Amino acid sequence: MAGSDHLADRYLDALERETAATLGEPGEVDTIFVGGGTPTRLNARQLGRLTAMIRRWLPLAEGGEWTVEANPGTLDAEKADVLAAAGVDRVSLGAQSFQPRLLQALERNHAPEEVGRAVAIVRDRFPRWSLDLIFGVPGSSLDDWRADLDAALALGPAHLSCYGLVYEKGTALWKQLQRGRVDPVAEEDERLMYELVMDRLESVGLSMYEISNYARPGHESRHNLVYWANDAYWGLGLGAAQFADGLRTVNARDLLGYLKRIEAGESVVSLSERLDPEKHARETAMLMLRRTQIGIIRDDFQRRTGFDLDALLGPVVARFTAEGLLEDDGARVRLTREGRFLADRVLCEVV
Repeated sequence: MAGSDHLADRYLDALERETAATLGEPGEVDTIFVGGGTPTRLNARQLGRLTAMIRRWLPLAEGGEWTVEANPGTLDAEKADVLAAAGVDRVSLGAQSFQPRLLQALERNHAPEEVGRAVAIVRDRFPRWSLDLIFGVPGSSLDDWRADLDAALALGPAHLSCYGLVYEKGTALWKQLQRGRVDPVAEEDERLMYELVMDRLESVGLSMYEISNYARPGHESRHNLVYWANDAYWGLGLGAAQFADGLRTVNARDLLGYLKRIEAGESVVSLSERLDPEKHARETAMLMLRRTQIGIIRDDFQRRTGFDLDALLGPVVARFTAEGLLEDDGARVRLTREGRFLADRVLCEVV
């Protein structure tokens, strides 16, 4: 949050109080993901505080995965050493683009050359790392996207996340769109960009395993696979979402409000929802369909949700299979290649 660096230590105090109140006692976890936002905005000392708190309250199981997101403009060797010493074994770098005008359109504060510098830092310290890219940026072309893919691949990543730009309500880009100040990329051009990334990455051994994610075998994000299976996870901190014991909660997004409520011993949950069994099953099906290789395995789905897939979604599966958007071999249901382009249409129908 711009202009809030002076609140970082106060925030870390509050975060630990929330963690203690939520967990009660330390709890071993299989995966940790620090991010959404820019954890490396913290200085090295503050990062040390954060990692020490995590190690105390959320000890990582043997063979677990600990990811930290990093901005190329705020990561340096000292901070990377702090993370590596704590046991972080995966770093996700938000490259977004390698072209200054597109980074400016996305309001990113790093320069393209900083991505390569950050990769050099993480490559020597962490066994696994990933790059994030965004396509469909206003003013971009298919050639721009091809150049971004080439630049990313030249760095040798074993994992890439490639997201089509979404105009999130309330963001600066969304406001500019409402005022007619940006021209969104045409849908057909965005389709060509998505097609290019699927084909280009497959040709170099980075297989699509989720609608927006590509990896070499063994380099998939284990933490994100938890989300896509609709398994349980704790969520701690400003704006964090949590799903545990069938209850989904979302924390307050206002920083000062979050701090004051924690310091007063009050809950920071702003939204909560208990999913009934059918809603949970439908949501699980929707998330599983994002997994392009696994999809929904019928036996696994029934074991996790208690619902027979065909009794719950038989007509939907049959219709989209007939339309060529889903494939059904009897054991599992997955999106077809064409279905990936129209995934939102299918997923909305499922829920």
